Amino acid sequence: MPDLSLTLSDLSPEQVYLLLTGIVVPRPIALVSSLDTKGIRNLAPFSYFQLGGVNPPSVVFSPVTTKGRDKDTLSNIRQTGEYVINLVTASMKDPMNLTSPTYRADVDEWLESGLTPIPSSLVKPERVLESKVALECRLHQIVPHGIGEGSANYVIGEVLLAHLKEGLWDGKEVRGFSPISRLGGADYLDLASLTTFTLPRPPLDVEKS
Repeated sequence: MPDLSLTLSDLSPEQVYLLLTGIVVPRPIALVSSLDTKGIRNLAPFSYFQLGGVNPPSVVFSPVTTKGRDKDTLSNIRQTGEYVINLVTASMKDPMNLTSPTYRADVDEWLESGLTPIPSSLVKPERVLESKVALECRLHQIVPHGIGEGSANYVIGEVLLAHLKEGLWDGKEVRGFSPISRLGGADYLDLASLTTFTLPRPPLDVEKS
C-alpha cells in the first residue's frame, strides 16, 4: 500500500483536529487557574501545552477559539497577565474532566470539580492543592494564529515559581512524577502504569451553559 500524503487545506476542520491530535501524542495537561479583573475564578484543562525554553524559563499553551468566542482562560490572562499551570496526575483525572465543559464565565469550575484552591506565592490566581507540580506564570506574550473556529492563541508565559510535592526533586532531576497525558480523541495515557484509558467529556448542565 502506498504512503498517504495529505494536504491539510483539503480536509475539514474536524478531520484536521482528529489527524493532528492523533499524531502529536502524548500531550501533558495544563490545568490552568486564572482570575478576571473582578476576581471571578476559572479553572480549565488544555492539552495543547509544551515547554518553551529555559532562559528565561517559559511554557506555552494554546486555547483555541471555539463556538465563536475566546476561552475564559484566555480573556482572564489578557486582563491580568497572571495564571498557574497545575499538572494533572491520575488521581485528579475525574475532577479535571469536570472542568472541561465550556461553562458560562460566572460559573466557578473549582466548585464544579471539588479541587482545593490554595494561595499562590507570587501571582493572584490560586493553585491546586492536589497537583504534585504547579507553575506560577506571568504572561510574556499572546500570539494569535488564524481567524475563527479552531484558530490558535499561543500563550507564552515565564515561569516565576515552581511548587513540587516533597521528594520529587533531588537537585538534579525530577523523580517519581508521572502525569497523565492526552492522546487522540477521548483517550489518555497514565505514565505511572503505562496504561491507556478513555475519559469522555461530561455533558454540560444546560443551566450552566
